[in-house]
Amino acid sequence: MNRLSAARALSRRTFLSAAVASGAWPAWAAPADSAAWKRTEADARGQTVYFNAWAGSERINAYLQWVAGEVQRLHGVTLQHVKITDAAEVVRRVRAEKAAGRTADGSVDLLWINGENFLTMKREALLFGPWAEALPAFAAVDVVGKPTTRLDFSEPVDGLEAPWGMAQLTFFADGQRVTTVPDNITELTAWALRHPGRFTYPRLPQFHGTTFVKQVLMETTADRAALGKPYSAEAFGRVTAPLWKALDALHPHLWRQGRLFPASDAVARQMLADGELWISLTFNPNEAASEMLAGKLSSSVVSYQHSGGTVGNTHFVAIPFNARARAGAQVVANFLLSPAAQARKADVRQWGDPTVLAMNRLTPAERALFQANPVPGIVQRVAPVWPEPHGSWVDPIEQEWLRRYGR
Repeated sequence: MNRLSAARALSRRTFLSAAVASGAWPAWAAPADSAAWKRTEADARGQTVYFNAWAGSERINAYLQWVAGEVQRLHGVTLQHVKITDAAEVVRRVRAEKAAGRTADGSVDLLWINGENFLTMKREALLFGPWAEALPAFAAVDVVGKPTTRLDFSEPVDGLEAPWGMAQLTFFADGQRVTTVPDNITELTAWALRHPGRFTYPRLPQFHGTTFVKQVLMETTADRAALGKPYSAEAFGRVTAPLWKALDALHPHLWRQGRLFPASDAVARQMLADGELWISLTFNPNEAASEMLAGKLSSSVVSYQHSGGTVGNTHFVAIPFNARARAGAQVVANFLLSPAAQARKADVRQWGDPTVLAMNRLTPAERALFQANPVPGIVQRVAPVWPEPHGSWVDPIEQEWLRRYGR
């Protein structure tokens, strides 16, 4: 990036930060034009939207089946859930289509995405838009209390993707065995020393594992502000040195002495259910409650977050530059933002994914959709959300972790 480009990027970032703080709308995100939206809905009717989305959860898959039924019933749009295991695979596919000159009729209409994958698609002009903030339902998004709805891993979204749900690193423990939960990484290391083999985290680059490592990084580094800026090799060594020191201290006390790591959060969760682990982690604050309702976790499980804060972000849906069904994709994204769809998604009996909406922007009847009786297993004391490091840090962190511990 030359100096002029860097200055423009900084100016845009500064402007967006101010807009986020004030709740003001960027100039490119004018409120929805009802006539234009009606044309979009008319164009969408009869289209088939191929939604490429992670399919690692039965509850999420079932929720998307419900969405498919609703958008067909309400808008005449056919939604096909293309089940994937890694959004990076879809990014590579769209990139290959662009390289081959396939500028229309692409294979992907809508993509579940965030973080470094969004950053890659934005930088390589692989996305359609801006479009997201022109959706009618975007008016109820909480852009003030949840600033990550406009900043994806510290990268301005610029209307190129629509927020879908919130995530925050959350730990859960067997309350019968863990009477006092650790409140930070230092306490977790001390707890692991007293209870060897009862905690671990997924192997990187599985994103739950990467998130845990970012949590350790943000708790230990003296220069957290550097993580909000694009990666630089000079800063990396200085900023991450405390991280590797902390992991070196923790790993000997992990499951299998830190020589092996579970392949996924689901594997780790099952290890906790079987009593092999006593503490595990998730990126969905309501996941333990959902699993308890489903009878997959013991009723003694408790969820908690480090009181100083834990890493959190927003996950989004985006439309590739060459999508075949752009109108249909926008109609689906708008439905995903509707109070009815967000409330069902937030229900721990369905998915339990926290909403991106602001309750004070909803009508009383819409707010009532979110009201539910407290259930066991939810976080009792919600900690501050720490925005993710800039997406450009993810790959260097994962590569260094693999070099050090990925034997």
